[in-house]
Amino acid sequence: MDELQLWTAFQSGDEDAYTQLYQLHIRAMYRYGMSLVAASEAFVLDCVHDVFTEIWVKRTRLSTPANVRHYLLKALKIRIIHLLERKEHPFRSLAETDYDALWTEPDDLELLEELEAANSRKDRLQRLIAQLPPRQQEALKLRFVENMNYDQIGDVMDVNHQSAKNLVFRAVEKLRGWIILPFLTFFIFFINK
Repeated sequence: MDELQLWTAFQSGDEDAYTQLYQLHIRAMYRYGMSLVAASEAFVLDCVHDVFTEIWVKRTRLSTPANVRHYLLKALKIRIIHLLERKEHPFRSLAETDYDALWTEPDDLELLEELEAANSRKDRLQRLIAQLPPRQQEALKLRFVENMNYDQIGDVMDVNHQSAKNLVFRAVEKLRGWIILPFLTFFIFFINK
């Protein structure tokens, strides 16, 4: 079944389809949530689970989204902002965490050697990205990590298509000024692995 068929089955109460949707999107939602706020992993995971709980409860009233991942990421962003504005959950700054565990095979020695070699370059780029304005950081992550198009980015960030394009373009231009282009290409390739 494709995502939209899973969504339709989930809306009809199919728990297996609901579980498959969860499994398909949990990693992307976690990465995106962690990129939005300097909060504990537990806070972000609670927000992700809140989104899935809410869509289960409201499943019969939900429309079918054009893009399920886009819908879930936007719902997650709204949930995080809502909780932070209400200050229901304490949050703390994170030390550098190991996000690579989300998509690497720990037993693959060759991949681990490549990761070690790339660590210093990756760390440097992450520090440079952290110097960008928060909106540019978010737009960059949505474009290159979540592979969203500019209309989807605009919808998640509540801006129009051109503004979304401008945010990504300005971020890339700043990074290009700070580093060489092949390094950026390597990082984008590396982060999507």
